[in-house]
Amino acid sequence: MNPPEQRALARRTLLAGAAAGVGSVWMGAGKAAADRGRGPVTQAAVAAEVARIERRLIALRRDLHRNPEAPGQERRTAAVVARELRAAGLTVTTGVGGHGVVGVLRGSGPGRTVAYRADMDAVPPTDIVGTGPAVDHVCGHDLHTAVAVGVAAVLARLREHVSGTVVFIFQPAEETLSGARAVIDTGLLERLEVEEIHALHCGPFPVGQFAVLPGYGMPGQDKAEVTLSGPNAADAARALAADIGSLATVTPPQSPAELERLVKDALTPDGPLTRFLAVRAVAQGTQVNVSYRCWPQERYVEVREAIRRAAAPHAGAVARFPSEPFPALLCPERETRMLARHLRRTLGRDTVVTLHAAFPPFSGEDFALYLDRLPGTYTFLGVRAPGAAITTSYPHFPDFSPHEQAIGTGVRAMAGWIAERTRKG
Repeated sequence: MNPPEQRALARRTLLAGAAAGVGSVWMGAGKAAADRGRGPVTQAAVAAEVARIERRLIALRRDLHRNPEAPGQERRTAAVVARELRAAGLTVTTGVGGHGVVGVLRGSGPGRTVAYRADMDAVPPTDIVGTGPAVDHVCGHDLHTAVAVGVAAVLARLREHVSGTVVFIFQPAEETLSGARAVIDTGLLERLEVEEIHALHCGPFPVGQFAVLPGYGMPGQDKAEVTLSGPNAADAARALAADIGSLATVTPPQSPAELERLVKDALTPDGPLTRFLAVRAVAQGTQVNVSYRCWPQERYVEVREAIRRAAAPHAGAVARFPSEPFPALLCPERETRMLARHLRRTLGRDTVVTLHAAFPPFSGEDFALYLDRLPGTYTFLGVRAPGAAITTSYPHFPDFSPHEQAIGTGVRAMAGWIAERTRKG
C-alpha cells in the first residue's frame, strides 16, 4: 500500500471511530515502532505505546460500561471488540462459542502460540450483592476487555519485534460459567495449537499492584438437593438447611471491615483460608438446595459425605448430587512464579503481592477449564483507588468502581509478559 492510500485508510478509520464514539486508530500516525529495529519487545517500547493509546482505552472501557450486556447477549460488545481488533490489524473471527471474538496476531519470526483471554459479559441483577436493578458491569469485565484490546494494539504496533503467535480470546458468558466451555468446544485451542493461556481479573488491591496465586486460584462449586418426606417435612427441611449451613468455615462478609479481614487472611501464609468450606443451604418447601465451595477441591468427596450424614437422621431424606462439581481454578505454581519475577523486574519490586489461599472463597471462574487443559497464569489486577472503600474494588458490589489507571497498568504488564512467553523455547 502506498503512502497516499495509507493516509486515506487512516482517515476512513478515524471517521468510523469518531462515529462510534470510541477511537479506533490503534496503528497511529507516523512510523510504527517496528521501524526502530528488530530486537525483542522491550518494556520501554511497550510503555511508549501504552502512553499513546491509554486515553482511547479508557474511552473504550467507559463506552462498554455504559452498554452492559448480560451473559450470552454480548452482541454489541463483540461488535465493538471486533472493530477495534481489525483496526489494529489482527485477523478476526466472530461468533466463537456464542458471541465470542478471537483475534490472531502473527509475529515476524518463529515462536510459540500463546493465548490471552478476556471476559466480556456484565453481571445479572440477581448476582449483584443486595440484588441490583439491572445488568451492570460490576465485575470489571469492561475493564478486562479494554486491557485485552490494549495488549493487542500494542503488540500489533510492535509486530516486527514479536515472535510466534498471540491468540486473543474475548469470551462471552463467564458469569454463568458457560462461556469457556462453549469456546473450548469449538476446537479453537487445538486448531490454533495454543500452548499456554493467560488472564487478568480486577481485584481489591491497590491500583498498580498485582496479586499472584501460585498453587492456589479460585474454588469450584458443587451442588446438592435433599428431599424430605412426611407430615413435618417442611419443618425438617428448615432444620436440615441450618445443620448443613453450619458446616461452613467461612461466611460471606457483612461489612467493609470483614472484607478487609478476608483480604488480609488471603495474604497470610498458612492462614485461615488455606483450607475452607463456604456453604449456602436454603429450604424450599420440603427440599433443601445446597451449593458449596471448598479448598482444596479434593474435599468434595468428604463434604458430600457430611451432607449425607446431616440428612440421615431425617426419615425419608434423599440426598442427590445432580452433576459433577465445577472444577477449581488452579494457578500453576511454576508459571505463576515466573510471571511474578517478570512483573517485579519490569514494573518494580513492590508491584507484586502473593496470595496464600484461593480467593475469594465465594466465587468461581470458568477460566478453570482453560487451565485444566493448558499451563498459564491467572492474576489479580489491583483496581482500588487510594483512600477508596474496599467495596469499590471488590467485584459484584453495587458501588464497584475500578480505578481506570489500572487499564494502562494491565496493558503494560501483559503486553510485555505475552511477548516474552511467545519467544520462550
